[in-house]
Amino acid sequence: MTDPHSSPNPATLWGRVLVDELTKGGLEAVCLAPGSRSTPLTVAFAEHPAIEVYSHLDERSAAFFTLGRARRTGESTALVCTSGTAAANVHPAVIEATQARAPMLVLTGDRPAELRDSGANQTIDQVKLYGDAVRWFADLPEPEADERKVRSLRTTAARALAETTGPEPGPVHLNCPFRKPLEPVDAPESIPDSFPETTAARGRDGPFVDTQQGAVELEVDAARPIATALADADRPLVVAGPADPTDLQRLEPERVIDLAEQVGAPILADPLSGLRFGSHIERDGPVYGGYDTYATELPDPDVVLRLGASPTSKPLRHALRDADTRQYVVDPAGAWREATFTATDLVAARPESVVDGALEVLSSDDHTAESEWQPWLDEAERRHWKRRDEARDDLATDPFEGAVLASVFECAPDRATVFVSNSMPIRDADRFGRPRAAELTVLSNRGASGIDGITSTALGAGSAIDADEPLVLVTGDLAFYHDSNGLLAVDRCGVDATIVLLDNDGGGIFHKLPIEEFDPPFTAQFKTPHGLEFDTLAELYDLEFEAVAPDEFEDAYERSLECDGTQVLSVSFDAEASHRRREALERAVAGAVDD
Repeated sequence: MTDPHSSPNPATLWGRVLVDELTKGGLEAVCLAPGSRSTPLTVAFAEHPAIEVYSHLDERSAAFFTLGRARRTGESTALVCTSGTAAANVHPAVIEATQARAPMLVLTGDRPAELRDSGANQTIDQVKLYGDAVRWFADLPEPEADERKVRSLRTTAARALAETTGPEPGPVHLNCPFRKPLEPVDAPESIPDSFPETTAARGRDGPFVDTQQGAVELEVDAARPIATALADADRPLVVAGPADPTDLQRLEPERVIDLAEQVGAPILADPLSGLRFGSHIERDGPVYGGYDTYATELPDPDVVLRLGASPTSKPLRHALRDADTRQYVVDPAGAWREATFTATDLVAARPESVVDGALEVLSSDDHTAESEWQPWLDEAERRHWKRRDEARDDLATDPFEGAVLASVFECAPDRATVFVSNSMPIRDADRFGRPRAAELTVLSNRGASGIDGITSTALGAGSAIDADEPLVLVTGDLAFYHDSNGLLAVDRCGVDATIVLLDNDGGGIFHKLPIEEFDPPFTAQFKTPHGLEFDTLAELYDLEFEAVAPDEFEDAYERSLECDGTQVLSVSFDAEASHRRREALERAVAGAVDD
C-alpha cells in the first residue's frame, strides 16, 4: 500500500492520510460519486486495498445506498461526493440516517476558503450544510505538509468515525476543502523531503486515536421497579417497535421471549423490530403480529414495556395513547420517540440491559405469572389470520395488495433480507406479515418515512449480505419511479434482487385520508395517476420484467427467488378497491373479537 505521507502534493497527502486513518478505525466500505473537487478522496479510497468501493453516478442514489448498507450492518459506511449541489443531493439520506440512527460518514469535497462567497463556479456554503441532521460536523483545514496539522487531521478522522457509532448513532459530515492540483501529480517544494520521516503517526499501531465507546447499561436495582410492575400486572404488555440498526444486531429475541413468558406478557412485534421473525417463534412464545386490525378493541394493559421506535401501526399507537397505564419507553440514547406524549417513564439504557436486568430480578425474586389476556389475544390472532387467508383465496376475483405482502413473508426462504417501501407496503407488511420461525431481516426507511431513495437503500442493504441470501424489495409504483436512477446499482455494484412492484397507478395511501372525499382536487393533486409502463424502465437497466396477475404472484415470486439476476415482478391493483378491502377485513376481525 502507498505510504500516505509519501505524496506528491498536499491534496493527495490529505486524501491518503484521511483514508488511512478511517481504515485503521475500522471503515470497510465507501460509496463514491464522481466529481472533480473530491478527487483526492476518490483516488485515495480507490487505491486502498482494505476498502470495498461502490461507484455511483447519482449523488442522491449513492447516499441512500450508503444508508442502506449502514442500516443492514449497523456499521459505518462512507460516502464521497464533490462540491455544490452534489452535496445538497445527499441531504435527504442524511435526514433519514439521523432519524433512523444509521451510522453514515459523509465526506464532501469543497473549494478553498478564499473562494467562498466569491461567485466562484460550483461553490456554495457547505459549512454545516446539513444543520442539526448530523451528529457532528467538522470543516477540515486546508492540506499542508505540517506535522501538527496532520495530527489534527488524523484525530478529526478518528473522532468522526467514532461519532457515527456513538451513544446515538447517526450521520457525521466532514467538509474537505482542496486546492489544486487535485490529482496525484508532483507539486515541487510543496512536500518537504523530510516529511515522511517526521510522520505524525510515528510509533502508533492502529488508529491514531482509539475511541472506546461506552454504553448506557441499566443496573439491576434500577430494573427492579420495571420487573416488579410487569410481574404484578394482570395485563402486562411488551410492544416492540422498529429497531435501530445497532440494536437489531445486539438484542437477543430469546431473552425478550424469556422475559415475556416470566411475566405473562404478550409481545406485539412490529415487522421491523427483529422479533416478529426468527427461530424464537418455534418456542410458541407470545409473539403477535395481527394487532393492527384489533388494536382498537384491545383491553387496556396494566403496564407496558416499549422497545424500539414508535410502532408502524397507527391503531396500536392510538391504543397506547388512550390506555391509562404506566408505560416504560426504553431508548439507549435517552431520546423521546413517543409522539402521543402519554408514556410515563423514559428508560435511558440499551434494551438488552433492561431485559437482562429485569430477568435477573425476576429470577432472584422467584416471580411467576399467569397471563390473564393471552386467550383473548390468541383468539383475536386466530380470527385475523383466518380472515387474511380467506382474502388471499379470493385473489382471482377480489385482488388486494395486502395479500402480496402476506406471500412475500410466508414464501421467503429461511434467511433473507426483505426491504419494504413506505406508504402502503410497510403498513400491509405490518398487518399481513404473519410471525414465522424464519431468519428474515426486515428493513424500511421509517426514520423520516419518505418514499425517496427506496430502491437505492434496499440495494445498499443487499450489498452487505452473503451471496446465498436473497434480497427482496417490495415497493410501490411512485417510490419505484422516484428512485429509478438507483437501479443502475444492480449492475455497477453487483447486487441482485427480487423487486416486487405494487402498481396501483399513483398514491394509493391517500385513500386513507379525508381528502379522498374531495374530488377535485383528490385525483389530480393527491393520487396523481401517472400511466407509466414500467417494462421499458426495466429494459433500460437490463432487468427481467414480468407482469404478474395477483393470483399468480406466489408462483412467480418463488421462481424469482430461485433465479440469478434481478427480476421485477409487477402486480397491478386498483388502489381504492384494495383500501376498501382492508377496511372490510378490519371490520370483520373487530366484529369477530367483539362476539
